[in-house]
Amino acid sequence: MSVQAIRKSDRGGAFVQANGIDIHYLEVGEGEPLVLLHGGVVSTSSLWRNHPFAYADHMETLGRHFRVIAPDTRGAGLTEPGDGPASFAVLAEDVRALIDALGLDRPMVGGFSEGGVTATILGLTHPDSVRAVVNDAGYDVFNPESPSFMMLRMMLGGSPDATTADPDAAERFFSASPEMKHTLEVMKADHDGQGEGYWRTYITNAFPRTTQPAGYTSDDLARVTAPTLVLAGDRDAFCSVEEGVLAYRKLPNAELAILPNTEHLITPAKVATTIEFLERHCA
Repeated sequence: MSVQAIRKSDRGGAFVQANGIDIHYLEVGEGEPLVLLHGGVVSTSSLWRNHPFAYADHMETLGRHFRVIAPDTRGAGLTEPGDGPASFAVLAEDVRALIDALGLDRPMVGGFSEGGVTATILGLTHPDSVRAVVNDAGYDVFNPESPSFMMLRMMLGGSPDATTADPDAAERFFSASPEMKHTLEVMKADHDGQGEGYWRTYITNAFPRTTQPAGYTSDDLARVTAPTLVLAGDRDAFCSVEEGVLAYRKLPNAELAILPNTEHLITPAKVATTIEFLERHCA
């Protein structure tokens, strides 16, 4: 592994060149490395503090147990978008390249929602590069018939049959409730750091990978040899309990944790479950 040149960012993180783009990441804590991958819409920015879709409020807790490296996904936060939409396979290659660029030796990799998808695809495409995987509410894409694809077409395209993104329709959707309107406002403030109105480009680029199958099915999960935690809430509208059980059954070295009274969110209980799992598999 060759460590690449690193430069600091004005958000307290750093940039490193990996897979042809400048990837921005935060780092906290010491010990065994954990590459922590955020979900869609959000980033590692402190703007996302007090928001349940992001890891911002949990970085210190995780940093007391691991050396946490938390990158911004391609096109999110301060990481370059590259050329147009990127598939989950490309996002997984970004993480693999980041691991190599930072000289990490088989780190643990985990994430929420989109981040969980990416972590799992990295585990099946490069099984020797990761020590353990946490998929928190990101296993729905391995079911080609998952209703989450239709839900996201509705959210980002304005129709369950949409084939392209419609940022205006997405804005109307997010403005329908105070909680989601706040999410939209933070997303605009965060992503528009890459240019005024960039949030529209972000939604346009995210639409293809989030609204159609990822090219891998539950049968492909047999290629993930690392210990894997399948984690979600029993009230998650995107990742059903049934899909979680299917992923658990297909993975050769898996554990399943479905937390009660929990929606599609990151909670302290989820973080505690993640820490307990990883500490058993970090050696």
